[in-house]
Amino acid sequence: MARITVSIGSNIEREYHVRVCLDALATSFGSLAISRVFESEPVGFEDGRNFYNLVVAFDSDRPVGELQAWCKRLEFANGRRKGVPKFSPRTLDIDLLTVGDLTGIYDEVELPRDEILHHAFVLKPLAELLPEARHPLSGRTYLAHWREFEDGQQHLWPVDFVWQNRRISTTD
Repeated sequence: MARITVSIGSNIEREYHVRVCLDALATSFGSLAISRVFESEPVGFEDGRNFYNLVVAFDSDRPVGELQAWCKRLEFANGRRKGVPKFSPRTLDIDLLTVGDLTGIYDEVELPRDEILHHAFVLKPLAELLPEARHPLSGRTYLAHWREFEDGQQHLWPVDFVWQNRRISTTD
């Protein structure tokens, strides 16, 4: 079994789509470790709708290609459309961040995902969820990477969020 991490984002019906995604992950993979939910300003998007972003970790022995296909099926089942510009509003965006300590290209998926170290909306929730876990390429902890992160253009803040009748995120 490998520890899998995925990032989840939505800026269309955010609460609904994040809950749908968490339900599907729990049904398919069992126990989930879930970061706080953060609201973030869009990076690179002309449409100014803010996103909800979070990171989820779970254990699985599924191959990378199957994990990636699962993520894409859920996105499309929730209204994601092919052929739209890259920086368009999203009902649901699920990105495979890491699969254990794998590095390189597996089933056309590059691991670990490059945006881990470049986007606050991925690194901050990952550093909070798994502070002592190590980035597979740098060998440094996610918390160490977050402490050195310097991109004042990416504003995000935690939000209150309830899933399955329990508070998984607070503004504290």
